[in-house]
Amino acid sequence: FLLSKTAAGLLTVFLQVPSLIQPAVGHLADRANLRAIVVLGPAVTAVAMSLLGVAPGYVAVAALLTLAGLSSAAFHAVAPVIAGRFSGKNLGRGMSFWMVGGELGRTLGPIVVVTAVVHLTLKGLPWLMVGGIVAAVWLYWRLGAMPAPQAHREGSLPWRQAIRAMRPVLAPLSVLILVRGFLASALTTYLPTFLTGRGESLWLAGASLTVLQAAGVGGALLGGSLSDRLGRRKILAVSLSAAGLLMLVFLRVSGAWVFVLLVALGLTALSTTPVIMAMVQESFPRNRSLANGVYMAVSFLLRSVAVLTMGLLGDRLGLEQAYGISGVAMLLAVPVVFLLPAREAR
Repeated sequence: FLLSKTAAGLLTVFLQVPSLIQPAVGHLADRANLRAIVVLGPAVTAVAMSLLGVAPGYVAVAALLTLAGLSSAAFHAVAPVIAGRFSGKNLGRGMSFWMVGGELGRTLGPIVVVTAVVHLTLKGLPWLMVGGIVAAVWLYWRLGAMPAPQAHREGSLPWRQAIRAMRPVLAPLSVLILVRGFLASALTTYLPTFLTGRGESLWLAGASLTVLQAAGVGGALLGGSLSDRLGRRKILAVSLSAAGLLMLVFLRVSGAWVFVLLVALGLTALSTTPVIMAMVQESFPRNRSLANGVYMAVSFLLRSVAVLTMGLLGDRLGLEQAYGISGVAMLLAVPVVFLLPAREAR
């Protein structure tokens, strides 16, 4: 469409801004059975995204991305809580499985789309919607007559009262989300640019993201499961400390050691999300969906701030200095972990 970089970048906003509706969807999910959102989510998102290949112009692309963003936001406000309810006492492990799905999606999605473009061309991309529709049918069959949320039967707190109750947990969590966002943006958004700027080969820079994401799958699976046994705060403190130190070491290595450090960073830096999600849900059992929706919205906003700040630091100080700052910030945030509610290990 011969777009400017600004117009092209704005497309991401259309996709992500709908995340701000997640608290409202979550509040509704605490009071009603929103299984339909979970069932329809994959189908609606897949239809909207796959039609991008045949969209006639910029306005149509923006509309499809907004629809996909709304579907994804509603899905992510409700589905993690359902996964948590099915996890029983192993809430951390349940959130780990949830995160593994997300990490695999981000790892395999680009390969699937590029393969489809090569063999089907852009006009053939709508065929990919079949996968989302099949997933929706499968979810409808698997979830069946899912009962209403427990909070609906017991009576969830009014949203204003619930938000006030969340502040003591959300305040320290916001600090952790922000500093983790610095490190995550360094390891994803700016990693290939950082490595090629240091003189590494283009192949190594490209492969680095695959290595990191693959390690992230293992980290997501381990983090939540270990937190069920050892305690949430302990795993968070160890992960943040290890990730901060590993980032500082990463700045001093080259060649094959880059992959070794990226594996270690993927296992530690990307292992905290399921732990945090489990902590949010168990801290507010009567308003799980609202708490999850608020967390997701706050996480979206702070990640955006982190990516922008990391870019500004990279422009002003250089990416190496920005990477170092992200590692130090991670270490400085470790004491904040102990402001979070304790949970006994089992």
